[in-house]
Amino acid sequence: MQQRKLLMPPFHGERMRAYGQLISDIAKQVISQWKISDVFKARSSMQEISLTVILRAVFGLKEGERYQEIRKTLTAMLDSFESPLSATLLFFKTLQHDLGPLSPWGNFVRQRELLDKLLYQEIRERRSQSESFGEDILSLLLSVRDEAGQPMTDVELRDELMTMLFAGHETTATALAWALYWVHYIPQVREKLLQELNSINVGSADPMEIARLPYLNAVCSETLRIYPVVFFALPRILQAPMQLMGYELPKGMLISACIYLTHHRPDIYPQPKQFKPERFLERQFSPYEYLPFGGGNRRCLGLAFAMFEMKLVLATILSQYSLELVEPRPLLPVRRGITFTPAGGVRLVVKERY
Repeated sequence: MQQRKLLMPPFHGERMRAYGQLISDIAKQVISQWKISDVFKARSSMQEISLTVILRAVFGLKEGERYQEIRKTLTAMLDSFESPLSATLLFFKTLQHDLGPLSPWGNFVRQRELLDKLLYQEIRERRSQSESFGEDILSLLLSVRDEAGQPMTDVELRDELMTMLFAGHETTATALAWALYWVHYIPQVREKLLQELNSINVGSADPMEIARLPYLNAVCSETLRIYPVVFFALPRILQAPMQLMGYELPKGMLISACIYLTHHRPDIYPQPKQFKPERFLERQFSPYEYLPFGGGNRRCLGLAFAMFEMKLVLATILSQYSLELVEPRPLLPVRRGITFTPAGGVRLVVKERY
């Protein structure tokens, strides 16, 4: 709770407004490279956007040697668990053996050590700077003090940065890839969303105004409902025995809520296999019914930031480009590390704007 109290301010209020323009600018910069008839993988392009947002908004890093090194190392770490087979290393400690740099776990360990070195270098440099802190999240974390007046330690900062790097960009990139798939797989959804976006001038609108658009919010919410990026909430260990749906669960048992199964209960979400953003316009779901970011006192701190980024990137893309699915067919999720991404990455082709 103490950590959450220190970390909450950067993800809410006026701080979010400051990140809005940054997110939109980065999205425009990345998609400006697209040309008519280009075919690209949505997940790769969205990962480029989300990683740049994290490096700029969290670290305050711009182009430079360390920026490139962190980007390269993080991408290599994530790619090492791209296949469902390699992802099993994350779940079974018996497979986590360092058999040298060419072994899967050995390669991961060395990439992690390199990333740690880069993060600690950045933290030490920023601590030594005498000028005032910037707007980025690392600057804010360096400036916060707990109730005893103590700053966060280097190790605490490293842990928070590592969490934001991993949880904050891979997940958002995957969610955006799914959103682009559904918007272009169901023409009615695309048309309805374009009508709403055309009702404002996205290019000059206040990012907060874009984020408040109801159908855009519904599309993003339904995207995270039908295929949540992470299928299970992080596990809890029971501190005392409890009863659950007629079962007696003993103290010490590890339990985890399945987000995917909750989101596919027909009593909560009629026709759960259908992508229907309207369900989020018709009613509000409780935190026990809709939980793409987990729940309870460990719910993801970056929830507001992730949704904000998702809405702004999606609005920016759809207001500037016409896209079509290369293969307009049903897509299923596949495991990538601890996340579930659209199989094949969602291949889209850039068309003439109309």
